Amino acid sequence: MSTNKKKELDVLIIGGGPIGLACALEAKKKNLDYLILEKGALVNSLYHYPQNMTFFSSSEKLEIDEIPFISKAAKPSKQEALEYYRRIATSNHLTINLFEKVENVSQQNGCYKIKSDKDQYLSKNIIIATGFYDKPNYLNVKGEDLDKVSHYYDDPHFYAMQDVAVVGASNSAVDAALEIFRKGGRVSLIVRGDKIGERVKYWVRPDMVNRIKEGSIDAYFNTKVEAIDQQELNLYDKAKKEHFTLKNDYVLALTGYQPNFDFLRSMGIELQDEQSRIPIYDPQTMETNKKGIYLAGVICGGMETHKWFIENSRIHAKMIIENIKTRNPVGTS
Repeated sequence: MSTNKKKELDVLIIGGGPIGLACALEAKKKNLDYLILEKGALVNSLYHYPQNMTFFSSSEKLEIDEIPFISKAAKPSKQEALEYYRRIATSNHLTINLFEKVENVSQQNGCYKIKSDKDQYLSKNIIIATGFYDKPNYLNVKGEDLDKVSHYYDDPHFYAMQDVAVVGASNSAVDAALEIFRKGGRVSLIVRGDKIGERVKYWVRPDMVNRIKEGSIDAYFNTKVEAIDQQELNLYDKAKKEHFTLKNDYVLALTGYQPNFDFLRSMGIELQDEQSRIPIYDPQTMETNKKGIYLAGVICGGMETHKWFIENSRIHAKMIIENIKTRNPVGTS
């Protein structure tokens, strides 16, 4: 559903994930003219999560706007979450343009001009709720562009009876390795550190540790990928200071993701430093160094993508909309 381009919006929300939806619900309650632009499907990042994924959080912690989220188990599935957020969007008749990517944001006559790949809009305020799942942390090695390499994982059946290297030791890597092993894949786990990540889900971590101990999954700790070719991986054991190769059909490089920092910089949003890349914003209002541009959700954490989740960033919506409402009451310019 498109908005009237001749009318200046009170707020344009970039990103149609759970936090973007929460911002829209708040804007609607406060009678603000708003629009969500989402470059993919509704809750696009969640849609691209693995088919068999279950959330770390319980269903009540994924709720937005105090709308009950009922799930069969304590930890809801991806499909239950898709249904929940889809019903919120449709039942509340939220104004969302899907599959419309924002390309440029500039200032014009005291407000912001937002150009997408389909249209352009004017808005007094912008909320950036784009998350981080679209940009992988690359290995930056030769062969990473081969078709056998993926930075995303969906369904384990594809990898049955194949030699699969999973690179990483976080939740996504551990989940993928265990699922592929149980569907008949021959799994090797490549970990640059000396152990499985401490933030791996507490009920999953012992499973992985035990599969490694019994030899069901081969784990190579203190090891980095040096190159990838069609038949094998070239690896380096940092502890032993030895190079070696591993027979391989597919590589899942699940080494994490990061926000689109170039997009933030293009709008004039400053980062604290080049290591953490945490954007500068007021924690009381979520407004950045650019007046009228706000951050919501995991994008606030920069490279520290483990700091913000749905459950602890839901409050951003009320904080932002209250600040916008106070600064620009309806009916004023």
